[in-house]
Amino acid sequence: MQLKLEQLRAFLMVVRNGGVVKAAQAMNLTQPAVTARIRNLEDALGAQLFDRAAGGARLTKRGEMLLQYALRLEQLSNQIERDIVDPAGAENHLRIGASETVAQSWLPDFIAELHSRFPKLQIEFNVDVSVNLRDGLVAREIDLAFLLGPISEHSVENILLPSFELAWYTAASDPMTPEAAATLFGKPVITYARNTRPYRETRDAVYERLGPGVRLFPSSSLSAALRLVERGLGVSPLPVSLAAPWEREGRLVRFDPGWLPTPLQFTASYVADPPSHVTETAAKIAAEVARVHRDA
Repeated sequence: MQLKLEQLRAFLMVVRNGGVVKAAQAMNLTQPAVTARIRNLEDALGAQLFDRAAGGARLTKRGEMLLQYALRLEQLSNQIERDIVDPAGAENHLRIGASETVAQSWLPDFIAELHSRFPKLQIEFNVDVSVNLRDGLVAREIDLAFLLGPISEHSVENILLPSFELAWYTAASDPMTPEAAATLFGKPVITYARNTRPYRETRDAVYERLGPGVRLFPSSSLSAALRLVERGLGVSPLPVSLAAPWEREGRLVRFDPGWLPTPLQFTASYVADPPSHVTETAAKIAAEVARVHRDA
């Protein structure tokens, strides 16, 4: 009998994801590759592990028994990876998702630091709104997400990241006398994308204070929002750290309407079941890089 760790990992992923299709997505493999690993494992054990007549990933009695042993071996493998394996030799594949606020600030520094510590690690990342990142993480299509959190899910761990303070900005060409500042909300308010928490909070706060006549222009692009405000096409609550260079260059100016939006609270969230030393370490690196960026 020749058991391979990759076969046991495929077995556990099928169990966790409820089938081969989602397990293949989570493992970044093709469906036939995962099916072959399960078949080879069953051949090596001389036992059927899944009740295929029942459909899905329903375990047989022997499958239930193997599950307990496989979980122990997985835990031991992760401890070896954590304590023994040289990070420079890690060849895992890490799928990262980030909100655009993070992507526009410290994500490049994080990717650079992660690559320096794990030079053989395959890094894949995409930028999306937090609601999509959450869904991708829970569906195990993403390993690590930087989003507006935390995520209340039993399999997800959340590491709190430094928040982003928001302030109101308008074009530097706008007159900033008290009388003129009071008219700035005659322009559209350029907000975060419609299906996000910052959009909802900004909308509710603006309507409560100024009435429903204020026009809202949702945008999924922070860089576009910055340019639109610079051109005088609207006002916007923007992250101070991202707007600061534009303010220093005299392209944007901050104004105070008497209230500020709630700071954006992000988390580094990752699926902790199955445990992954690389993913956990990457989340901690992100927290370090984010703190350095905040304090810079």
